[in-house]
Amino acid sequence: MLTNEITTTGVRAAPGAAPAATTAQKVMIVNGNAEILELLGTMLDAGHYDVVFVESSAHAYSQIKLLQPQLVILCLRIEDTQGFQVLSMLRLDEETSHIPVLTYTTEYEGQELETEDPEPSDAEIFTSRPAIRMN
Repeated sequence: MLTNEITTTGVRAAPGAAPAATTAQKVMIVNGNAEILELLGTMLDAGHYDVVFVESSAHAYSQIKLLQPQLVILCLRIEDTQGFQVLSMLRLDEETSHIPVLTYTTEYEGQELETEDPEPSDAEIFTSRPAIRMN
């Protein structure tokens, strides 16, 4: 379970993370929902990465520039263009353009799930239709 310990910069340390060793690689996770943060945080902690969470895209660029992580994991959402802006700024800045960025997207609250078309009945499948003739 994630804790809500947020610093004034909007950055949160990984839950249960021990102090990072000097050789640990820094990974920054930006703008993820609670389930994704917990999943990624758990996996990266197991690999002994120094994981930093940034709650929103508003603080992401400045934090990435300050910390210079070895990897950024960035959630991009269609309804929130800030993630795309952060990605553009990272690519355009010489100080951050070398940092690999892994992007992903999630469903957002209120998003309607696609409904599957109902399967056709046997009568619809086996109904004969006139053949099409071509010359």
